[in-house]
Amino acid sequence: MTNTALITGASRGLGLALARSLAGGGWNLVLTARGADDLERVAAELGATAIPGDVTDPAHVERLARAVPELDLLVNNASDLGVTPLPPLAGYPLEAFSALLETNVTAPLALVQATLPALRSAGGAVVNITSDAATGAYEGWGGYGASKAALEQLSNVLAAEEPGVRVWWVDPGEMNTRMLADAVGTEEAAAATDPAKVAAALHDLIGSRPASGKVSLQ
Repeated sequence: MTNTALITGASRGLGLALARSLAGGGWNLVLTARGADDLERVAAELGATAIPGDVTDPAHVERLARAVPELDLLVNNASDLGVTPLPPLAGYPLEAFSALLETNVTAPLALVQATLPALRSAGGAVVNITSDAATGAYEGWGGYGASKAALEQLSNVLAAEEPGVRVWWVDPGEMNTRMLADAVGTEEAAAATDPAKVAAALHDLIGSRPASGKVSLQ
């Protein structure tokens, strides 16, 4: 039987790289991202189902859940960097901070809640993409790091509450993505790891199904 995965933020970066890797392994994919044109191109390339939209929209979360009545893997990869240039916490705009938490914490939880019945039925898995900024004191990264720290603890508790579902919160390390370029500049980002290499390691993790827990792919 073909495994089904739902991947958010699938139009570029790690989400796209993982989608390509899983498609090569014969997975059935349901992909979402805000950029409809890019997402449609990816779906056409991979033979996947594209459902464009914003994961902070409850109606979109409902659409995604209805599209995966059988689900083996949920990958919460979509996230926002927040305000750029990265500001110190002393001046972080609180409205922007609330929006960041909505995207990076509340939306992944909403998707987990919406898809848990299917994941429980399949004995499936959840991958929540976090960051070393969740634990490191990096100047300017307070907003993003706080959101990822919350996602890590959410994952930690979910793993305790849902023993029949694998839950991995994964620090992929620095990758050459548009998000990193927005944070540190194109030149520095170009020296980071190719997302395809990280996706291959993540694919191996998904296939080996270790116990729930934090995973570093750095």
